[in-house]
Amino acid sequence: MAGSELTNTKSPRVKAAKRLTKRAFRDRDRSFLAEGPQAVREALALDGVVTELFTTAEAGTRHADLVATAVSAGVPVHRASGEVMAELAQTVTPQGILAVCRFVHVSLESAVTEQARLVAVLAHVRDPGNAGTVLRTADAAGADAVVFTDASVDPYNGKCVRASAGSLFHLPVVTGAPVAQAVDRLRGVGLRVFAADGAGTRTLDDVDLSGPAAWIFGNEAWGLPEEILGLADEVVRVPIYGGAESLNLATAAAVCLYASARSQRVRPLSG
Repeated sequence: MAGSELTNTKSPRVKAAKRLTKRAFRDRDRSFLAEGPQAVREALALDGVVTELFTTAEAGTRHADLVATAVSAGVPVHRASGEVMAELAQTVTPQGILAVCRFVHVSLESAVTEQARLVAVLAHVRDPGNAGTVLRTADAAGADAVVFTDASVDPYNGKCVRASAGSLFHLPVVTGAPVAQAVDRLRGVGLRVFAADGAGTRTLDDVDLSGPAAWIFGNEAWGLPEEILGLADEVVRVPIYGGAESLNLATAAAVCLYASARSQRVRPLSG
């Protein structure tokens, strides 16, 4: 590890990393923090993404493979005291290892191509935990990309990064795209655009999801505004069979994305 143990929470190196908890500084430095061994492992799997690694002595021993990977890639590794790690971490109980990473998002054009078959779009989604969970679910469902529109939460928010459980580093992520521009691109490469909303006149049971599809998911409290619903090819609701009033955003997104993924993969049984 580089140098002696970092113990001063006010040192320039610690302060430079700490300021990445603020969006303005993340945007300025085009860098963010990835906390915990899972996120660090996935970040290290991408060449040139991790620029610094902070770890406590205990975590460095426990995750010696990650430290070795960082060292072999030429990434500076800093041994940090518990106090310094607590200053940098955004969790109540830090896991003792944290990476400074370069932004990984890509352009809408490079993420959404004619080969895409499943894309998730987050429109006016404000809760970082929900956004990160949708990103993780999209990754698990085999989506080709996730689009964070210009009115949605920053995907590099610490809570969003943690909730994605490493999926931020697995598939193309687009940030800051206007919804109308994203829909034009999606439709232009042959995807049918569905808006997931409780106002839908048809349910998942009623629509054919076997073709390439994009799903637009809206705000946790008020869903999708009329102007966005009007952009979709169809507004679809998740059927509620029991007494629950509704599903939360992340759960509804999981149901919709997996419905499309399954429909695209299942082949009719030969008779």
